[in-house]
Formats: sequence, C-alpha cells, structure tokens
Amino acid sequence: MPSLPLARRAFVPVQAAIDAGRIPGAVLGVLDGAGRAVLAAGAAQKVPVARPMTRETWFDLASLTKVLFTTPRILALAEAGHIDLDGPLTQLLPDLRQYDPQAWERRVTFRQCLGHLTPFPAVVPIYTYGRDPDLLRAWVLQHEWQAGAPVYSDINFILLGLALERFYRKPIRQMEPGTGFAWAADPAKAAATEDCTWRGRVLSGEVHDDNTSALQGAGHAGLFATVDALLDHAHAMLNGTGISRFVKDHITGALTDTRTHGWQRAHPGWSGGDAAPAETIGHTGFTGTGLWLDFTSGRAWALLTNRIHPTRHFDSGIVELRRAVGDAICKEA
Repeated sequence: MPSLPLARRAFVPVQAAIDAGRIPGAVLGVLDGAGRAVLAAGAAQKVPVARPMTRETWFDLASLTKVLFTTPRILALAEAGHIDLDGPLTQLLPDLRQYDPQAWERRVTFRQCLGHLTPFPAVVPIYTYGRDPDLLRAWVLQHEWQAGAPVYSDINFILLGLALERFYRKPIRQMEPGTGFAWAADPAKAAATEDCTWRGRVLSGEVHDDNTSALQGAGHAGLFATVDALLDHAHAMLNGTGISRFVKDHITGALTDTRTHGWQRAHPGWSGGDAAPAETIGHTGFTGTGLWLDFTSGRAWALLTNRIHPTRHFDSGIVELRRAVGDAICKEA
C-alpha cells in the first residue's frame, strides 16, 4: 500500500485519541518504497497558551536518545577497537566504585548496559541530590547501587553517556547530536511536555527528563527532532548509508528474545504491534514518542505525541495507541 493511504489508515486511532482528549496532539510519519507521508493533528501546547501541532513541530524524544545517539556511538567505539563490548565499563570509567575493587558495578560490561542486562534499578531520582552536574556525575559513579533482577534501566545509559564523555573529553551537550537533531528546541516551535513541579513551569523546548536536566546532558534522554529528521535518519539506517555493517548487525541481531543492542526486537505484546514482522526493531520515549524500522521491507514509522502535556499523571492510552498504529501499518492491505 502506498505511504499516504497507509498513513491515513494508521492515523485513524491517533485522531480518535486526540478527539477523546487522551493526547493533546500527534504527528505520524510513514516511510516506505513509495516515499513518505506525514500527518499531524491536535495541539502542540494547550496551557498556558494554545498552539497547533504541525509537521514542523520539534519533539523531546526522551529515551529515543538511547538508540539514536548513545547506542551507535558506543558501537562505533567498539568497531574502532577503542573498547571491548564484553569488557567492563572501567575501560573508560576506571573510577567507577573505585573505593571497592570487588564491587559488582566494576564488572558490568558495555554489552550488558546496551541490552539492559545489568542489576541496576530502572530509574533513580538523581536530581533530588542537587543541581551541580559535576557532583551528580561523581555521585552516580560512587553510589553503592542496589542490585536487583535485570530491568530496562536509565542507569545503564547514564553510565554509557559518562563513558562517551570520558572518551571524547567533553560533555554530551557539546557533542554533535547528528544531522537534524538538537539538544534543545525553540519553545515556540516545540511540543510542550509537562507542567513541571520541580522546575515550576510548563516545559517546551527543554528536556523533560529531570535527571538529564540536572546532569545538564546524559546518555539516556535529551535529543530533540522533527518527524522528518527522524524519517531521514530511518531512511539512512535502512539503506545502509547512515550506519556501518558492524552497527547494523548489532542493532538487528538478537541479544535476548526481546532486545538487540539498544533497541527492542519485535515480540508478542511489544510497542510496534503484533503484526510487525520479526525483523522489526523499535524504541519508545516517555514523552510519547516512538520509532520503528523493518529492515526486510524497508519500512519505518514514527509516532510522536505530547501525551504528558500538561501532566504525566493521566492514562493517555499510549501503550494501546502505539500498538494500534503498528498493526495498522504492518497488516496486509
């Protein structure tokens, strides 16, 4: 099915979610052999001012940062021989838990962090320990972490981000985020996120993730982009011009039944819908974003919403919406 009719079919549940007041607005982009199609509806911001959602709206990509920025750069270091993926993070972070040479954190590997196979907790409110980014980085490295069962964890990618900073000897926000991406956006052109109780304002164009804000840049969140920048990036990944064979093999090859390096693999109940082919990978972001790529068909789609505006404390139905969109795109015409 050509991309525009396909996008229109997949946009039906998106429009229904907007009409029902479950999300303020959304942009859906679909890329396939017939080209690309983009549809936008709803509001980019509702309070304290109202602005419409457009194709040109910038989004806080949240955890898409993990796979669009941090993962390919860590894999590039491995490809160049600068690190061993199965070696410990101490290759670049020798001071990780430096006061306890037997600490389990010192044995955690790059590959384990990329696959969320470590004992780190899912998330910790690092920002509550202060606003000095250097002090918070030291806290992350020296904190005695509570070990638990492996879960999807921001801590994995915060540490990978610190490793990148050590290698390049500069903060993440001073690194080139990639063509079409940025570390902040014009507030008047961005989809608003939350009315943040910690910062005391509605956020627009600045990172929503509290830990990224306090750290002034991190490996797990912080990128901004438009839907067309995401589709451009997806196109380059699919045709091989944007990633090396080494990186492609690692992001498409299985680490577990549900994960590759950084990305999720298609599996029952996942965000890309049950109709997605087995070769599909994808990732989502807390703010309401998501990107999925099928390397077999050469198809990709991005669903960008501001589902946490003006609050995260509301059932937006984003899980069901993402799956409905994926099923609409991937099912037989």
